[in-house]
Amino acid sequence: MDEAELDLSRVTLSPQKEMVRVFYKELWDRADKTIIPTLFHVDFTFRGSLGPTLVGHDGFAGYVDFVTSTFGSYTTDILAMIEEGPCVSGKMRFHGYHRKELFGVLPSGRHVWWTGMPIFTFDGGKIRDLYVLGDIHGLIERMRSA
Repeated sequence: MDEAELDLSRVTLSPQKEMVRVFYKELWDRADKTIIPTLFHVDFTFRGSLGPTLVGHDGFAGYVDFVTSTFGSYTTDILAMIEEGPCVSGKMRFHGYHRKELFGVLPSGRHVWWTGMPIFTFDGGKIRDLYVLGDIHGLIERMRSA
């Protein structure tokens, strides 16, 4: 985990990048599912870094519960953000303490991390689609040997 997180405290972000920041730093880091309706269309599509594909607010809220219970003190570090038209992409580092079995690996209690590359697609000021490619193999290796 030697790559530095972006310092966004002194930067003015575009509205789309600000929504991405809120998504990670407020929704995920605080597990604040109450802001889901302000960020996403009702029927938005989502493919998570750990693999599932979901549609809508309820399915996504369940994924938040799953991830944050599997990894205690779950946090996202924003390493890069790139904006082009209605899309924001980037590089993220997800980490937490391995608390539940995942991918056949029993909980270790150790701090583990993996990287993800999201693509947010916006429509009318809200997120219409989010696709996150995650380094699952790196995560599994860290869970086994962290």
